[in-house]
Amino acid sequence: MENFEELKRSVESVEMVDDHAHNIVALDSTLPFLSCFSQSVGGKTASDFPNSTDFKVNLNEICELYGSSLSLDAVEESRRCLGLEASAAVCFKAARIVILLIDDGIKLDKKLDIKWHERLVPTVGRILQVEHAAENILEKGSNGESWTLSSFMETFTKGTEVISFNVLVNICAKVVAFKSIIAHRCGLAINTKVTQREAEEGLNDILCAGKPVRISNKNFSDYIFMHALEVAQNFNLPMQIDTSLEEKDLDLRPGNPLNLRNLLEDKRFTKNRLVLLHASFPFLKEASYLASVYPQVYLDFGLRIPKPKFHGLVSSVKELLDLAPINKVMITCSGIAFAETFYLGAKKAREVVFNVLWDACVHDDLSITEAIAIVKAIFAENAKQFYKLDASSRYSDVEPQSLSYPFKREDLNCPLTDVTAVRIIWLDFSAQHRCRVAPQHRYYSCVKKHGVGLTVECMRLSSISDNLCEEHSLPSSGEVRVVPDLSTKCKIPWARNQEMVLADMLTESGKAWQYCPRDVLRKFSKILEDEFGLVTNVGIEVEFYLFKSVLKDGKETWARIDKTSYCSTTAIDVASLVLQEIVASLHSNILVEQLHSEAGKGQFEIVLGYTDGGRAANNLIITHEVIKGVARKHGLLASFTPRYNYDDVGSGSDVHISLFKNGENVFMASGEPNRYGMSVIGESFMAGVLDHLRSLCVFTMPISNSYERLIPKARNSSFICWGIECKELPVRACCPPGAPNGVVTNFEMKTFDGSANPHLGLASIIIAGIDGMRRKLPIPRPVEPESYDFDWNNDGIKVPGSLRCAIIHMDSDKWFNEMLGKEFICTRG
Repeated sequence: MENFEELKRSVESVEMVDDHAHNIVALDSTLPFLSCFSQSVGGKTASDFPNSTDFKVNLNEICELYGSSLSLDAVEESRRCLGLEASAAVCFKAARIVILLIDDGIKLDKKLDIKWHERLVPTVGRILQVEHAAENILEKGSNGESWTLSSFMETFTKGTEVISFNVLVNICAKVVAFKSIIAHRCGLAINTKVTQREAEEGLNDILCAGKPVRISNKNFSDYIFMHALEVAQNFNLPMQIDTSLEEKDLDLRPGNPLNLRNLLEDKRFTKNRLVLLHASFPFLKEASYLASVYPQVYLDFGLRIPKPKFHGLVSSVKELLDLAPINKVMITCSGIAFAETFYLGAKKAREVVFNVLWDACVHDDLSITEAIAIVKAIFAENAKQFYKLDASSRYSDVEPQSLSYPFKREDLNCPLTDVTAVRIIWLDFSAQHRCRVAPQHRYYSCVKKHGVGLTVECMRLSSISDNLCEEHSLPSSGEVRVVPDLSTKCKIPWARNQEMVLADMLTESGKAWQYCPRDVLRKFSKILEDEFGLVTNVGIEVEFYLFKSVLKDGKETWARIDKTSYCSTTAIDVASLVLQEIVASLHSNILVEQLHSEAGKGQFEIVLGYTDGGRAANNLIITHEVIKGVARKHGLLASFTPRYNYDDVGSGSDVHISLFKNGENVFMASGEPNRYGMSVIGESFMAGVLDHLRSLCVFTMPISNSYERLIPKARNSSFICWGIECKELPVRACCPPGAPNGVVTNFEMKTFDGSANPHLGLASIIIAGIDGMRRKLPIPRPVEPESYDFDWNNDGIKVPGSLRCAIIHMDSDKWFNEMLGKEFICTRG
């Protein structure tokens, strides 16, 4: 509770920057005060609002602020009694706004000048509206003469440069940004190659239309917009691009921010900083994507935006913070005409952001410290840095307004989401996926921190049945705690309102259990890093079959979903729905690089992106869960069995491994003398793997069926050897496209399949590699594909032909027994 109170206090007290505001109007303005409680500031009558939810909620907020009775008349009377400046000061103090950037180009009756606003906040800046500035110039005429493009551009350029250079200090505050409404006028598909002649013709069309002047010709609009970008670049000023839904003339289709890509990739404008106001709502995902890809794109989301309700705004802000870089997001009030709009926008912004960050903390996506840092960044620090502004604290001694909660205070430690249960998943020694399910309230109140109890005997259940293995070193009694690893928690797309999380195995004292597979990988990864400064970078190819239920001779049986060939487009079409859902389910947490149909009939492969060894093992477990779960949802059976049918190829989980040091791949050669394109470190590590290949098969191929997959000439040779780019061998040195000629970036191990406990499998590879580097083992000569010829009867150079044979090799492997201990070796399932 204390932690969430700390976050709440941070959100309530943070001082804000409103970097997209408009002028406040005088008390006697014809603009109806009623409109500040609504979706728009103009064009509607009083009868449009009083029965709306927006009106009632917002009116209640202002009545509480002024301490007046609950009526519009009472609020207006409070404003008159206080006076405009005093009532505005009350609103700004409650909103805790310290910097105000004003676009004064919008036409409002009796709007107050920028100097008046300086009485409310210590720092005020001006935003120059490009189209309005151009229209004002055209309205005034050119000394009685007709405008030409050159005369207009000369006047327009001088005007923007003079204002930007802050010469007119007595008229306006310093210009800190330009702003364009080109999205409303002509759309965002800006023609960056528009010619002067086209712009001249466009200007003539505008002038022929008479007054009032309105820039709606696309060629002329694009031309002055790009010219304004050049001026902004000269003065290092950002350009705000408005796509407000309040504008009646906004056509959503050309207003999609993806239309900007042509401009963003034009080399002339790569140094410009562009701010998408309202985060291009409703195109939030598109805007967030642009901000994540293009360094010059930033997002400004004004929480006075009216269309979505509260929970819609929560979802919108989640979308922004999930994809867009945090340092590119600015949350604002977007106040206009009435000081009360600033207060309402600020209050809504705080409540929405608190809900978003609170939910992220409850779900362990963020720590409280990280959430508080985000609060400071998106409300103030990002804007201060972006617009190069500074303002000292103004309200540090003022008690902040308390947030309103859409939930009970006693529920602070529960999530906002509709999750009803969490699956706590672990793998036993035979790599069976097992789980306990905790209801939501139980998970968050207890299991999340303390886990669930599990008898140690559960770890030695057979891979064939749930009978206990006789040969083991585990006690017949006792318990471990299966405690969630919060970094692995994710939603289960195929199970309604459920999440899953992988778990560590701890003793009662809270220490890692010596037989915990996940801790075994952590332990040897730490040795690799502490002793050699290395971390593994792992990518995995996940192969599996999909089967559909069919009737054969009156009985239900499973048949392959497809019978086409390798990399068949037909196979992808047949399984399109299930494959799309699998990839979509993985993409929220796991990078999928590609997928294709494999050589087996009904067999597919999904390639997972590279990551560190621990995360790669986690990803493989989650991937298996997703593939099986989504397949079941579609009435299919997914199988990772190494050799499902003797008439078909087997399924593996080929592992690609490289070694990184200080963020650089040190597996490959880098200028040093080498024979095979690998560094000395890379050669020794791979030599260790080859030297212990028979032993580590116990962990990488842990069931009898695994060894049915290893047949000669089937891309998984049963001989202990390696080759450069030879897929017929158990270990392959890889030289992918893009790497320098002849340089090996990683090696692939094909003696790894879907029945393996991935944490133990990767740990065994690291153990073997460490031995190779300690002893500086020389790597044997590679096998050339054209000379692939072995003595088929020589067991001394063969991969074990059975699990029993692999176990014999492991029992006699002094290095593995020393590193893992005999007791651990005996726990094999």
